[in-house]
Amino acid sequence: MAAEKDLVIADGGKKKKILFIAGGAVLVIVLAVVGFMLFSGGSDTGTAAGSDNGGQTAAAGGTEQSKGSALYVPMPRPFVFNVPGASRDRMVQIKVQLMVRGSNNETIAMRHIPLIEGSLLQTFSSANADELVTVAGRDALKNKALSDLQQAMIEVVGSVVVDEVLFTGFVMQ
Repeated sequence: MAAEKDLVIADGGKKKKILFIAGGAVLVIVLAVVGFMLFSGGSDTGTAAGSDNGGQTAAAGGTEQSKGSALYVPMPRPFVFNVPGASRDRMVQIKVQLMVRGSNNETIAMRHIPLIEGSLLQTFSSANADELVTVAGRDALKNKALSDLQQAMIEVVGSVVVDEVLFTGFVMQ
């Protein structure tokens, strides 16, 4: 009998339970509000931007919608090549991803990876180290790579598959 008297639970446990349940309910409400704002906030900002530009964004968005969504095709390995410079030759490593529009273009790009790699490597290796030191030189190389790649894809596939060549890594030694 003495052991049963020691096992009596105090009334403080009910208060802890109520606080725990109330805290959980507040957390669920906060998460629901944040989730609602995240999911509904994206469409409101696009509408506001379109109205500020006088409908120009809406027209450009309609063109992008008809092409398909932007998908990124990573090249399986980085491009490593030598480029001549004024004082010495340099070694360059470039990691590339291609932006394509629509899953059909993504499939075509994945199918023609060897052609894409060959075209890009040919363009990259024709560069000069003195030009690649500057940001403008890297941008010019990126634009030349895009135009050469689009021309090669038109010859083989018959359409422009790649919309953008993106450098995700650039190292020159």
